[in-house]
Amino acid sequence: MPPAPITIQTTFQSPITTVWHAWTDAATMLQWFGSDPDGQGLSAEADAQPGKGFRVSFRDSSGMEHTCFGTYLTITPPHELSFTWCWQNEPGVTSQVVVRLQQSGTDTLMHFEHNGVGTASAHNYLAGWTSTFEKLRGVVER
Repeated sequence: MPPAPITIQTTFQSPITTVWHAWTDAATMLQWFGSDPDGQGLSAEADAQPGKGFRVSFRDSSGMEHTCFGTYLTITPPHELSFTWCWQNEPGVTSQVVVRLQQSGTDTLMHFEHNGVGTASAHNYLAGWTSTFEKLRGVVER
């Protein structure tokens, strides 16, 4: 049986357009991608259109560099995007992410789902995404 999807629901005290921008703008992605709170973004590219892709490289506090990349599958601004997820250091391991955003008053509700992570990946996705979303919070709630 495949592993259950990783799901995270959280609320940001920020407009939906700000959260959407953080997910789809390369310069903004560079500020929050990577689970290490003391990590640093190195480079980012994103062309948020179906069939186009993204690539983000970052360094964690131990000095280790990581690169994630994928292809956008669906884009419905500012409510939903889905994309493949791959790590450069794990060739052949591909999973899928779906992000759904909903405005709630002045806040944004985010439903995040990461499917098909499998057992071939060395990453603890739940802990990683949870930490990463705290960095995202710091960017969108300024």
